[in-house]
Amino acid sequence: MADTAISSPAAGRGAAPGLRREPQSGLDHPSGDNRFKMLDASMKRHRFAQEALIEVLHAAQELFGYLTADILYYIAHHLRLPPSRVYGVATFYHFFTFSPKGEHSCVVCTGTACYVKGADRILAAIEGALGTVAGKTTADGRVSLSTARCLGACGLAPVVVYDGEVVGNQAPEPALERLKGWGGDGPR
Repeated sequence: MADTAISSPAAGRGAAPGLRREPQSGLDHPSGDNRFKMLDASMKRHRFAQEALIEVLHAAQELFGYLTADILYYIAHHLRLPPSRVYGVATFYHFFTFSPKGEHSCVVCTGTACYVKGADRILAAIEGALGTVAGKTTADGRVSLSTARCLGACGLAPVVVYDGEVVGNQAPEPALERLKGWGGDGPR
């Protein structure tokens, strides 16, 4: 009689005779995507605790780049949470994204100090030049534009973050000049 492969967590821990644990091939998820195995390891590290939802969402976004409905359902199933709760937490926190990020990122601070000193004009100029709006990525996938409530650099207001580099005392013209380097030849 041939061995029957099972994937039960109980397999290998006193399982019935004739049953063996399914081999770890690295392709355990039906899609064959190894990132799900790494996500499983993250959930296991947190003992599949529902309280670890935010940490698991962070791990998923780090692995996949952004969160999709399938990933949210996968997490909900494994943490034994209603999908609505997982979706609610993911949409509540500004850090989580639901679409692919661009090759470059541009974050305009819209906190009080930055706004008073012209962040709205900077944002409008950048949106016009890129042909997209805050919270979206350009059609060619080159630049993701977003806003932040406050970056904590109020003394440098208005502030724009270009690919992680905080640049203060910005105005529409220097911001647009900075973005010109993000064409086919990459950032300056």
